[in-house]
Amino acid sequence: MMTSTEGIYRNGKIELSQLPTNINDKTRVIVTFIESNDIELSAYGIDRLQAESLRANLGSFADDWNSPEMSIYDNYDSIMTVTS
Repeated sequence: MMTSTEGIYRNGKIELSQLPTNINDKTRVIVTFIESNDIELSAYGIDRLQAESLRANLGSFADDWNSPEMSIYDNYDSIMTVTS
């Protein structure tokens, strides 16, 4: 049987988002690290309510930000370093 669950690696430990059921202690596991583009807002002092407020206030810009034409700015800093 194979069971999957999501988690976060933090301070040398894996924190599971939910504990799997019907799994015996000392069951072998395989851990695969997946890079994420998610931003840990709490590291910037932004809590859940502030994040929801920001999302609501900035939502009107989403169509512009997500348009294909804006991809030119994805690597803006590195491009400007090379061309300067």
